[in-house]
Amino acid sequence: MKKTIITIERQYGSGGSVIGQLAAEKLGIKCYNRQILEMTAERCGIAPNYLESAEENVPTSFLYSLLLSANPARAMEENLPLSDKVFLMESRIINEIADKEKSFVLVGRCGSYILEDRGCFSVFIYADRESRLKRAIEQYNTEEKKAESIMKKADKRRETFYNVNTGRVWQDKDQYSLCLNSAELGDELCAEIIVKAYTEYNKRFSE
Repeated sequence: MKKTIITIERQYGSGGSVIGQLAAEKLGIKCYNRQILEMTAERCGIAPNYLESAEENVPTSFLYSLLLSANPARAMEENLPLSDKVFLMESRIINEIADKEKSFVLVGRCGSYILEDRGCFSVFIYADRESRLKRAIEQYNTEEKKAESIMKKADKRRETFYNVNTGRVWQDKDQYSLCLNSAELGDELCAEIIVKAYTEYNKRFSE
């Protein structure tokens, strides 16, 4: 099965968003990250900054059963907590994008799970603690004294969000097509490896 969509999960401060954008540019395809949140906010009529805080909060287990339903009842959906509504709407938007575009890069948002049946080349980006803290301080303009706390909280939110919604383990590298240490390789080389692996993998289905 061809894997025409690239999905990226990433630790905070590992540079996954930058790497995803670089890979998309090299392939000449779009990269979706915060745009998904902005589309969700527009559709819901809520400011993006307000939704951002709810996007990776702990969802309820009830969401999982809703996602398994092809047509969840509107009344039930209206009673969901905001965090669940955000994820449900984002999932719809991601699938709508996949209906329209053959290939793209998606950063975060349980993309490898949502798009699994469509065929996706899933990537996990990680790095050591010191390198992630350095990036957070120098590139994200995070206060040095708060950097480690912010990093731990961000990783915990992402891990919980992923684990609850997918029933899988976020940092279980066995479930990804490719795992890369951005501290060792650097952003540019990570992007090049993703493009090379993605391209070579899909060649198997066109020969």
